[in-house]
Amino acid sequence: MSMRRVVLFTKFERFWHWTQMTLIFILLFTGFAIHGTHHLMPFDKAVMVHTFAALALILLWVFAIFWHLTTGTWRHYVPTSNGLFPVARYYAFGIFKGEHHPYRKTYQRKHNPLQALSYLGLKLFLFPAIWLSGLLYLFYPMWSNMVAGSNWLEGVAILHVISAFAILIFIIAHIYLLTTGHSFKEHVMPMVTGYDEVDLSEAEEAYLQQDELGHIKS
Repeated sequence: MSMRRVVLFTKFERFWHWTQMTLIFILLFTGFAIHGTHHLMPFDKAVMVHTFAALALILLWVFAIFWHLTTGTWRHYVPTSNGLFPVARYYAFGIFKGEHHPYRKTYQRKHNPLQALSYLGLKLFLFPAIWLSGLLYLFYPMWSNMVAGSNWLEGVAILHVISAFAILIFIIAHIYLLTTGHSFKEHVMPMVTGYDEVDLSEAEEAYLQQDELGHIKS
């Protein structure tokens, strides 16, 4: 294995990441406006922008799911216990002692075990919860007569808010971890340029040199 700079994040992944980030921040900003946390935007405008941003994000997620399934990149998110404990220990204790990160990225596995587990949980539980609750809230007049009782809308709203705050906590943790270990620039630049340092096997290096020459730095 040898360390080489290769294209680890494709153009679509980078577009998806930054567009998703922008839409989520818009949703958080307008969501707090709707709840009256701030008054930087009128209520009716906040609702309109929140709705359009939510629908745009759902459309982006549908394309992202299709892309992950058709390209096989979903494999990067498959959780594994191999190396999970050392990585968890590093973030719990080692990072504060200046220890080196125990995980080294590979071409076939760009997320460490804890990242893969976190991202999978986000995609399988938090995102679907906020999709479902948001759509149910948006289209409440279409199904309100189909259920008995008056607490359904309140339950949907509570689920939506809890999911939103859970995503906000994830974002705060994500940004915090970008400031640890390597410099902030080293963490962020791979998602800007696509290039990152990974361990390559001889076969992977030969493949990139022959078939994807622009994807490996000489």
